[in-house]
Amino acid sequence: MGLTACTSGNSGGDSLFEKENLLAWCIVPFDAESRTPQERAEMLDDLGITHFAYDYRDEHIPYFKEEIYSLKAHDITLDAVWLWVDPQWEEPLNSAGREIIDILRETGTKTEIWLGLPDNAFEGFSDEESLSTAVKVVGEILQEAGELGCTIALYNHGGWFGEPENLVRIIESVGSMQIRIVYNFHHAHHQLDQFGKNLELMLPYLSTININGMRVEGPKIITLGEGDRELEMLRIIQASGYSGPIGVIGHTEAEDIKVVLERNLKGLEELKKQL
Repeated sequence: MGLTACTSGNSGGDSLFEKENLLAWCIVPFDAESRTPQERAEMLDDLGITHFAYDYRDEHIPYFKEEIYSLKAHDITLDAVWLWVDPQWEEPLNSAGREIIDILRETGTKTEIWLGLPDNAFEGFSDEESLSTAVKVVGEILQEAGELGCTIALYNHGGWFGEPENLVRIIESVGSMQIRIVYNFHHAHHQLDQFGKNLELMLPYLSTININGMRVEGPKIITLGEGDRELEMLRIIQASGYSGPIGVIGHTEAEDIKVVLERNLKGLEELKKQL
């Protein structure tokens, strides 16, 4: 498999980690300040971040439409929306997921849908059962997304579904280039030694890479620049030819998410000096 990168983001390696190519992720339910959609758009504007992937909890969904309009007013692109599904539910989408889909349809929003599954979604399944079930679920969501003019991306949350080899197998089994992969450092501590190999495998399908400070022993969330492996990983990404968005995450508890993002932006600036 060749090293053909997704080109939906910036135009090359020099700007890969520059602010215009950064995307904010995990900043809605993790904000101790509980910002409104308008306040969140203003915060991103203040930080100079013009790309955003939307995560939520059920209590945020009634304000999702306002989120979409607030982002537009501040010229911030809604690059992606999180969608939680579970093959063990009677239907792949629960009521919250259905409401998200309905709002995307109502507002005419065309974006990428990041598909996350529970770590234990395929417990007790054989490998072939896992693959056939995942293909069925992904195919159903892909059809819904296509009706909205949206694409989907598989999110490596964990478990069988979080393994790069399985993500690629699902995409190739469905047989659609409307399916991509979102790779998150913070869900991949156990894959650190295989990162280069995994990146090459995923590269033709990669939509977004969300970065984080990384140590083998954890913890899960570390500020960029405070781990001992992320510099090596950024160098591998830079050398690979990948040119899509780079996500900077919040994902902390009981902190002002603006402070968290500022801390990560500062850490990334220090790492860039060493690339």
